[in-house]
Amino acid sequence: MSEYPPYGSEQPGQQPPNQQPGGYPPPPAYGQQPQYGQPSYGAQPAFGQPSYGAAPSGPRPNNNLVLAILSTVLCCLPAGIVSIVYAAKVNGLWDSGQYAQAQAAAESAKKWAIISAGVTLVGVVLYVIFIVILGASGSLSP
Repeated sequence: MSEYPPYGSEQPGQQPPNQQPGGYPPPPAYGQQPQYGQPSYGAQPAFGQPSYGAAPSGPRPNNNLVLAILSTVLCCLPAGIVSIVYAAKVNGLWDSGQYAQAQAAAESAKKWAIISAGVTLVGVVLYVIFIVILGASGSLSP
């Protein structure tokens, strides 16, 4: 049975019991859980629901922009550019409240900078091996 009287049985200007002006139910008492249908004051959203305005879980992630620029200039240009693009997204995502996406972009920027350095390192090693093989075969002597 409902705690409210049937619709239409109230007198004009009379409010149903347990309601504040404007027709809203009162908030739960300190330490009590809200009843079904009432807002849960200060509770976290359920899994999978967006949490707008939630405080970040830590400090702003490092955007790795310096590493991205150095890997672009000194190493592999295509992978370095990808790293710069991800690094440029970090601060904007963080400022708009998309903390998980900002962290993922920072990790991607670092990953692509390392890939750029790795490709360059492999290229240098292969070049040195090529020069050594050519030198040993006598192809480089006049």
